[in-house]
Amino acid sequence: MSRDNRKDPQQLLEAVQNSRLKSMRVSCAFSWACAGSGQTYAMLKAAREQQERGVKVAIGVVETHGRKETEELLKGLLIFPKK
Repeated sequence: MSRDNRKDPQQLLEAVQNSRLKSMRVSCAFSWACAGSGQTYAMLKAAREQQERGVKVAIGVVETHGRKETEELLKGLLIFPKK
């Protein structure tokens, strides 16, 4: 765990992947400090994999920066509209 007591995103993802309780609500946040390092792509890829396993996935905010590969990963995922 980090100094501010938040769990490591990879540990959270592994916990979700290993969980057999599909109804359990889990909130994961991916955060890195380097722009362009692939965190949005990685998050969306993980979200799609979870959805394929039957986990309900919803996206609050996503910025693709116009990257076509990242935009493709959004297809089929629930995205909450901005207010």
